[in-house]
Amino acid sequence: NSAEEQAFENAFAASHDADYGIFMVNGTVTLEAALAALDIGAGDEVIVPGLTWLATAYAVKYVGAKIVFADIDPATFALHPEAFEAAITPRTKAVIPVHLYRSMADLERILAIARKHQLRVIEDCAHMHGGKWDGRGVGSRSDIGSFSFQQSKVLSGGEGGICLTNDQGLAERLYRFK
Repeated sequence: NSAEEQAFENAFAASHDADYGIFMVNGTVTLEAALAALDIGAGDEVIVPGLTWLATAYAVKYVGAKIVFADIDPATFALHPEAFEAAITPRTKAVIPVHLYRSMADLERILAIARKHQLRVIEDCAHMHGGKWDGRGVGSRSDIGSFSFQQSKVLSGGEGGICLTNDQGLAERLYRFK
């Protein structure tokens, strides 16, 4: 990593209240690296909202896991917590709530359900740069927050992405998977 890249990683992570930022080539790779860092793979299921960009689901497929779609809340266009919980099976290992259209998934309820079922949470924050939930930056309350800097995003670099985490071990794994 160059000094400039490290400075950006640190500043972006700090602006979202996270300890670590790992810059990557794009937002699809951030999602795939997040799943790999959490040991999600063949035989595992990952729940994603039925309304999302295709990269969210493709990343699950790229690591060999099964995509399980759950309904959205029509008021927020984000993953509906009850639909998420209803979709959980013994093979479910993770959930990817997506903050979309400047609307946010109900993190309180999703995180509580995930803890109850011992599931990992990867927030897809590609459209939520600078967003806050209960006073903390999005991407900092889950296991891993995934951001994109593709040209249509709030903060654009043409391409690029970053994963945020507060777990040093996950940060090291993410760096290796990038």
